[in-house]
Amino acid sequence: MRRVLLLIVVLLSAWTLTFGQGAKKTMKECVDIALENNLRIKRSVYNVETFRANLMQAKGAFLPSINANGSYGENYGRSLNPVTNSFITRDASSINVQLNSSITVFNGLRIQNTFRQNKRDVESADQDLLKAKNDVILNVVTLYTNVIFNQELFENAKYQLNSSQQLLDRITKQVNAGSLAMTNQLNQEAQVATNELNAINQENALNLSILQLKQAMQLPASEPLEVVVPDLPLEDLVLEQNAEAVYQIALNNMPEIKSAMLKMESAEMALKANRGSYMPRLTFNAAATSNYSSLVNKDRSIDNGVFTSAPFAYFGPAPDLNNPPGNNVYLISQGKTTIPEKYTTGDQLSDNLFKNLSVQLTIPILNGFATRAAVQRSIINREIANITIKETQNTLRQSIETAYNDANAASRSYGSSLKAVNAQQEAYRMNQQRFEVGALNIIEYQISGNDLFRAKSDLTRAKYNFIFKKKILDFYQGKPIDY
Repeated sequence: MRRVLLLIVVLLSAWTLTFGQGAKKTMKECVDIALENNLRIKRSVYNVETFRANLMQAKGAFLPSINANGSYGENYGRSLNPVTNSFITRDASSINVQLNSSITVFNGLRIQNTFRQNKRDVESADQDLLKAKNDVILNVVTLYTNVIFNQELFENAKYQLNSSQQLLDRITKQVNAGSLAMTNQLNQEAQVATNELNAINQENALNLSILQLKQAMQLPASEPLEVVVPDLPLEDLVLEQNAEAVYQIALNNMPEIKSAMLKMESAEMALKANRGSYMPRLTFNAAATSNYSSLVNKDRSIDNGVFTSAPFAYFGPAPDLNNPPGNNVYLISQGKTTIPEKYTTGDQLSDNLFKNLSVQLTIPILNGFATRAAVQRSIINREIANITIKETQNTLRQSIETAYNDANAASRSYGSSLKAVNAQQEAYRMNQQRFEVGALNIIEYQISGNDLFRAKSDLTRAKYNFIFKKKILDFYQGKPIDY
């Protein structure tokens, strides 16, 4: 039973140790987490949605506007009878309804140019979003590479510390046996302390690089994070494209260049739209109105189609009452039929319906120089957009030239560092043999070990610097960054 409990405790301890450190993450997983959590990207997403709303509004400007109005009122005291147009002292209720529609036929192509402007604004915002994602990707890749680099340097420092500690143990035994002087042990103890300090510094650099990677991923510092060290075979040290060729390719691939060009086109469309304000505006309008009043909501008379005639006047000499003349004037009138039903709301609204169609032409003559000022601002914005294009192109060129020079220097440094490591390894091997037979003192042996450690560190730095800079150049050419 005690063995079973002991086994359970060991398994739980191993489970806690394994999962407490957190699962290792690849570079792609780190990039995905950063893209999901980055606030700048979220802000850019909402910026795109804002421009899409503006585009939807610009599309709606092509459609007619339709508005319906209605009102209900209670009148007390003296009121106007809408049928007889006479005043009457009586409480009454009234209903008024109205439907209006208007469509712009021509306004100097402002609607069309505003639509084109908003369309380019949406496309530019999409490119800005892609640029924000690219910045996050490059930042995470840089920090991820730094973690791998510092991790390898830390492993080298631990190896050097372990080697110096083993040598100290060996020297200590020889000093105790009387075959070596005490100064050899003291010198080696100093070397162990130096290597221990170097290991601590490398560990701090590794922890700092991991912390920076967590911050780029928007993760708390307390969350465990380990990275997968990928197999990074060193590629051909020859760069396939020069800086100018990479720049020409990047001009067609980089979203910041596309965004700047689209903003320039948007400014041009805004200028055309504002110039359209100088032109006349033609609008077609339609309206329908009706009303109801309770004053006429009672019995009413309507024409029944029966016509009657009655003498109304005569012309000629004075009439003889005993012998009326035959030149009388008769008044013909149509008969009326009384409807006992009340004049309901629906009937009144139907009978009182009024329709109207109109065309409105507005010619701008003077509006306080508002149109002129808007055009001037549009011209200035277009010139600023043009300057932004040149600034973006210059920034891109400088970044590519810097990355190319760094990659070229790293390529040469790697070749030199590789030769140095090979030479230092052979020298260290020979010095180790001489030290073991007593032909080399401890100081010279330590210097040989330190030289080998520095050569390996320089080789590691040159290796990762070249790989990363070459990946950056591939990124500018539209190739994905993947390890």
